[in-house]
Amino acid sequence: MQQPAFAQALWRRWWAFCVLHSAFCLLLAGTAVADSGSALLEQWISAQTNLHTWTADCTQTRSLKVLSQPLVAHGKVWVIVPDRFRWELGQPAQTIAMRLPEQLLIVYPRLKRVEKYPLVGVQPGPWKDALALLEASFPRSRADLDSHFRVLSVSETNSLMQVTLQPKSASARKFMAEIEISVNTRGFTPVATEMRFSDGSSMRNDFANIVVNTPITPELFDPKQDPGFSVVEPLGK
Repeated sequence: MQQPAFAQALWRRWWAFCVLHSAFCLLLAGTAVADSGSALLEQWISAQTNLHTWTADCTQTRSLKVLSQPLVAHGKVWVIVPDRFRWELGQPAQTIAMRLPEQLLIVYPRLKRVEKYPLVGVQPGPWKDALALLEASFPRSRADLDSHFRVLSVSETNSLMQVTLQPKSASARKFMAEIEISVNTRGFTPVATEMRFSDGSSMRNDFANIVVNTPITPELFDPKQDPGFSVVEPLGK
C-alpha cells in the first residue's frame, strides 16, 4: 500500500535526481505563452529531434528554511534519450539514481543498499503522480506533456531562456510549487534548473562541461550490484 508520508519523502529524493532529464523536454508544455516565448519553445522542440545523449557535471544547491547556509553537492549526469539516465551525487558517489525503462534504482554505495521503484503498472496515487511527471520529461506528444504542466512564464535575457512551469496535478503541487528551467538559446542546451517547494525550500542544479551526442558506456546503466548489497522495494509489489 502506498503511504502519503513516504510519497512526500520520495518526491524530495526523486526530484533531486530527475531535474536534469526533466529539463530536456519540459519546455514542450508551452501552449499558452506570448508569441516570442512560443517561437523560442518551437526552436527548442526542433533542437531536441537530434538529441540522443547528454552528459554534464552538476552542482546542486539546496536551500532550507531551517538552515542558515545552503547544502551544496557536486556530481555528474549521463542521459540516453528517451528512457535512461544515471545521476551521481558526491565525490566519490554517495547516492546514485539510475532510470531504466521499467524501474528506477536509487543506490547508496556506503550503505550497500539499493531501492527499486516500478515505472510500469503503477496504481493511482501519489507515486502515480510522481511517475507521470518523470515520464513527462520524454513526452510522446506535446499534448501529453501539456496535460501535466502549465507554463507560467517564458523570458529571454542575454541568450538565456527561462521557463517557469507549474504541475497541474493538485497532489504534485502540495510538494512542488514550480520549476524554473534555464536554457542557452545558442545551442538550446539546459544550463540550470531550480525547483521551488511548497514549504519554501528550493533546489537548484547548475550544469557545466556539457557534452551532447557522444557514446555513453552501456555499463553505466547495468543494474547489477555487488552481492553484498541489500535490495529493497519500498512500494512493495
